[in-house]
Amino acid sequence: MKAGWEVKTLGEVATVIAGQSPEGKFYNNLGDGLPFYQGKKEFTDKYIDKPTTWTTYITKEAEKDDVLMSVRAPVGPINFSTKKICIGRGLAAIRASKLIDKNFLFNFLLKHESEIVGNTGAVFDSINKNQIENILIPTPPIAEQQRIVTILDQAFEGIAKARANAEQNLQNARALFESHLQSVFSVRPELVEGRGEGWVEGSLEDVVDEKCSLSYGIVQPGDEFEDGLPIIRPTDLTSKYINLDGLKRINPDLAQSYSRTTLIGDELLLCVRGSTGVISIATEVLAGANVTRGIVPIRFKNNLISASFGYFLLTSGYVQEQIKSK
Repeated sequence: MKAGWEVKTLGEVATVIAGQSPEGKFYNNLGDGLPFYQGKKEFTDKYIDKPTTWTTYITKEAEKDDVLMSVRAPVGPINFSTKKICIGRGLAAIRASKLIDKNFLFNFLLKHESEIVGNTGAVFDSINKNQIENILIPTPPIAEQQRIVTILDQAFEGIAKARANAEQNLQNARALFESHLQSVFSVRPELVEGRGEGWVEGSLEDVVDEKCSLSYGIVQPGDEFEDGLPIIRPTDLTSKYINLDGLKRINPDLAQSYSRTTLIGDELLLCVRGSTGVISIATEVLAGANVTRGIVPIRFKNNLISASFGYFLLTSGYVQEQIKSK
């Protein structure tokens, strides 16, 4: 820290407003009253997103440009308020005084988010108003704060452009790859471009492990069971690879009659209800887990097809069109 910079508590340079939730009977989704935010659900990179709930009974308010902090697990994430809102117990509003630039405050809290969440290895489930007010923050002169913010804004602008370029390159790569898959996985071999020798046409049934048998999973997963059997539901298929994070756990006895869909790891998981055609790969840590009805686990016999190749094959337009048509 530079010489001449004072270190103050957050309570000395800002006002902290702890949220308080109104009773549920005052909530509505019609736009009556003030927008109500309970926690970080609507947080974006910087500015809080549009509300989904309003309240006609106002408890604690945040103003436009207040810094909103999540104060219940997770603790520390921040966003700017874009208008007057009502805040629930999962949020606190931090209102900058004339002693501190609001953007300087935001960037400081953003940088030190992990230190707010954890202290000497301990993770807080929540943080209260007094703890927020006692956070130490360097306070250079306002002109210096604004100079620092300008530098950071330029840096973040460069990062945003680089990220946008990377996303566009990724989209272009996906389009190119999809085009190649479409040509490679054609029904008419004489029209195929890019295939090597030794390709064999067949149905999924020809290459799937007979022990898997393309079976449906557990019909009723049952109630949550502490330290029980991990169960994968269609709503869990949100990424290419699925691990144990966030999975529901059920009574292991419920899975005894569903040995055909007990996972050993490295299966493809095909959603056949709701978001039909969504594919994920079960990681090795899911060995012994099971799936609910609506998911079909796919294992290939004799290592004819790897899970990674199978993933790209089943997510290709050529195969997805067949899945959707059925």
